[in-house]
Amino acid sequence: PGPVRRQPGAVRPLVRRGGLVGGRWVETAAAFPVQDPASGEELGRVSDCGAAEARAAVRAAHEAGAAWGRLPAKERSARLRRWYELMMENKEELARIITAENGKPLREAQGEITYSASFLEWFAEEARRIYGDVIPASAKDRRVLVLKQPVGVAAIITPWNFPSAMITRKVGAALAAGCTVVVKPAEDTPLSALALGELANQAGIPAGVYNVVPCSRQQTAAVGEVLCTDPLVSKISFTGSTATGKILLKHAAGTVKRVSMELGGHAPFIVFDSANVDRAVAGALASKYRNSGQTCVCTNRFLVQKRIHDEFVEKFAKAIDKELHVGNGFDAKTTQGPLINEKAVEKVEKHIKDAVSQGASVVTGGKRHSLGKNFFEPTLLTNVTTKMLCTQEETFGPLAPVIKFDTEAEAVAIANAANVGLAGYFYSQDPAQIWRVAEQLEVGMVGVNEGIISSPECPFGGVKESGLGREGSKYGIDEYLEIKYVCFGGL
Repeated sequence: PGPVRRQPGAVRPLVRRGGLVGGRWVETAAAFPVQDPASGEELGRVSDCGAAEARAAVRAAHEAGAAWGRLPAKERSARLRRWYELMMENKEELARIITAENGKPLREAQGEITYSASFLEWFAEEARRIYGDVIPASAKDRRVLVLKQPVGVAAIITPWNFPSAMITRKVGAALAAGCTVVVKPAEDTPLSALALGELANQAGIPAGVYNVVPCSRQQTAAVGEVLCTDPLVSKISFTGSTATGKILLKHAAGTVKRVSMELGGHAPFIVFDSANVDRAVAGALASKYRNSGQTCVCTNRFLVQKRIHDEFVEKFAKAIDKELHVGNGFDAKTTQGPLINEKAVEKVEKHIKDAVSQGASVVTGGKRHSLGKNFFEPTLLTNVTTKMLCTQEETFGPLAPVIKFDTEAEAVAIANAANVGLAGYFYSQDPAQIWRVAEQLEVGMVGVNEGIISSPECPFGGVKESGLGREGSKYGIDEYLEIKYVCFGGL
């Protein structure tokens, strides 16, 4: 396999360009390019898997499922643990792959690998804690048992913004439960999924337990349809847009598959008068501009109470100008890498143009950066209203629109007006207000005086059109388990 060409002469032993099916690296007649979003340079070509390869991967996963599911939990745990250890041993290499194909700053990529590996560590431990029940029977000659068993083959469909962590958060739980998986990574970032496959092989994960079918945008629909309709697939786990999630749900309905979905977000970030403004600014900076605003849980709408509005905006603008540095992800001082592609940049431009046309003011930023077509300046807008596009739909870019509000009830009403509800944040030092707002926000996750809330121990997921099910935590493994009731009679 060719190297990721980031440094002359650098060897990239974890970079693979074929699909992984049944433990074998599969080359296809056609290949698609993977590009560096910072420079547009082609990093290499990856096998363009289609429906045939997807079906083969499903069969391989199905054939491997019985043996993997019967393996003692202690052995599954040990292999997941070894996979985790190999990720940490290869942290720098894996991080460089992420920065090359995704563009995020290397320091963020290193953080993602630590976060990604932590799910393998967590679920390696949870594999040994899948408990059933003995239920007191209503008849003296019966005994009632409840068993938990793996659902079977799981199709794992992941996005480009966290090309490693979005895989391990799902796959760690699936493998711990005794399921096997077929991973379809995003067409922009397949190299991370394939690198994980190489390490899975090294860790002793049996052939067919972890399969990867990379494909181009042109083949995505065909591959996705196979994964969502093949009767050998029992479960679908998807992270991506709400629109795509609805399409996959329709496909899954034909064979009544189990589904879990982490879909679009539109996170509010409320700053009340009682807040510590400096802490709120620090939290806002972390929440909004991590990965250049390309995260499902990043803030999309800032709501700031009238009395402290001007102070917050002034301090936020100064922090943006001082703390954020746009550049290539391999540059040590970079905090803001490129957006994933030009289409993403165009959406940010569209939202800014719409807001300004309706009276919003650009405090800082507002345009493409001189570094290249995929780079955009971190942007802060004021005089924003709820009628503007940037407050009605997810931007997924480095744009922070600020809405001024008067009362707590008004802020909660604005926050809950969205048809999605993934994450929400607010800053307050009023204990009564904290309880009220935390309970009233219609989201699956709430950050109180915190801008970063994700961790493997905590349940990740949303409400309304932000998805179904939870990932991570002790609850995440339940998404891959069936409950079987066994009645022993005639005793």
